[in-house]
Amino acid sequence: MDKKQSFNGSLIMVGFGSVGQGVLPLLLRHIEMKPEQIFIITADDKGIEIARKYNVPHTIAPLTSNNYLQALEPHLLPGNFLLNLSVDVCSFALIEVCQKRGVLYLDSCIEPWIGGYTNTSLPAPERSDYALREQALALRKPGKNPTAVLTHGANPGLVSHFLKQALLNIAVDTGESVDAPKTRDGWARLAQALGIRTIHIAERDTQIANDRKKQNEFLNTWSVDGFISESCQPAELGWGSHERHFPTDAKRYDFGVKSAIYLTRPGGSTRVRTWLPLAGETHGFLITHNEAISIADYFTVGAGHTPEYRPTVHYAYHPCDDAVLSLHELAGRNWQAQTNRRVLKEEIISGMDELGVLVMGHARNSYWYGSRLSTPEARELCPHNSATTLQITSSVMAGVIWAMRNPTCGIVEPDEIPYDEVLRLCHPYLGKVVGVYSDWTPLKDRNFLFEEDIDREDPWQFKNFRVT
Repeated sequence: MDKKQSFNGSLIMVGFGSVGQGVLPLLLRHIEMKPEQIFIITADDKGIEIARKYNVPHTIAPLTSNNYLQALEPHLLPGNFLLNLSVDVCSFALIEVCQKRGVLYLDSCIEPWIGGYTNTSLPAPERSDYALREQALALRKPGKNPTAVLTHGANPGLVSHFLKQALLNIAVDTGESVDAPKTRDGWARLAQALGIRTIHIAERDTQIANDRKKQNEFLNTWSVDGFISESCQPAELGWGSHERHFPTDAKRYDFGVKSAIYLTRPGGSTRVRTWLPLAGETHGFLITHNEAISIADYFTVGAGHTPEYRPTVHYAYHPCDDAVLSLHELAGRNWQAQTNRRVLKEEIISGMDELGVLVMGHARNSYWYGSRLSTPEARELCPHNSATTLQITSSVMAGVIWAMRNPTCGIVEPDEIPYDEVLRLCHPYLGKVVGVYSDWTPLKDRNFLFEEDIDREDPWQFKNFRVT
């Protein structure tokens, strides 16, 4: 294990759900600080026994747009760290106050205030991850400013670092061995030279609990509130320069970097074909995620709607079986959330989370690179974690340490952080990290039962991936 990172300030943790509970022992393991240097502000009493176990001070005080400044003000001193792992608390508001007061910051997702994701008085583009990202990045200003790391969980976050390692692996294996690029343009040019067309954040969660889903209940292996919100947002994806079939239900953004599009339907009702080494061919949900937008933007050569080069990027998520049933029920309720909600952790009796990037279009067709982590492994590696949460919490821990070591970088995204530093810190907690090549394309075994509208000339067209 690396030498502990020193830290003399206070770390304020907003939110203490499954991720907060799982990251606490990692922070104490890897950062030289006493429990009393941490202060937890959370909306309810879930997990408070874990805070007490580690003698960490805490308070139950739900943050709102009316009280957040008053609640946080005593803690927002220069050199302190605000770790935002909450839902329904506006990331933009917290980033803004941290930038003004010299406080370091990290979150795992850009959140609006409660109800922002489903506020139908706002047009769809304004309740998208694309809009939230643009709002957060608009806070950037020149010069040295307190480091604020946006969206550094597993995905978004860890997968951006997986992608860079995957590109270097592909380069070596296709005879294009290169040194790791030093600039954003260098990485984009590398992806372009390799012929990368489409990138999936491909995940299959096979974890099973001993207490299965019941009617009017939503189950998941990470934040239920967060997953419901994402599922109700418009499906969003980075839109590649090679695409020649614009979806009939898609819209472009008329503001910002224009790296993405959205579909006029919820992500929880949009499915895509994908592939993973253990799961094989599968259908995943195209849930909106910040990494689809930031990766597409980062790997763009040119700008705007028609750049010289940009890959298509999106999430392709097959959650645990009970979460799939929960999504079906949610859709059947016309996206009105279930009354009962449960995050699976201690109840999990078997299964794993297979999370990685599926990089397609290069000389060897498809390459999946990522983490295979089982729940028994996760529990042995760090208490209060499942396979899913440890993939998140290890990345949160690594991002916090990077920010402490680099405290004046301003507002940054995962794609802008050294991939190798983060992977080195995370690697001990990711189970088996593997890279696997495949000859799979979304055209495999098509037109079997019925004729389908597909593009046979180019397998990497989005219309071939989409399940219609």
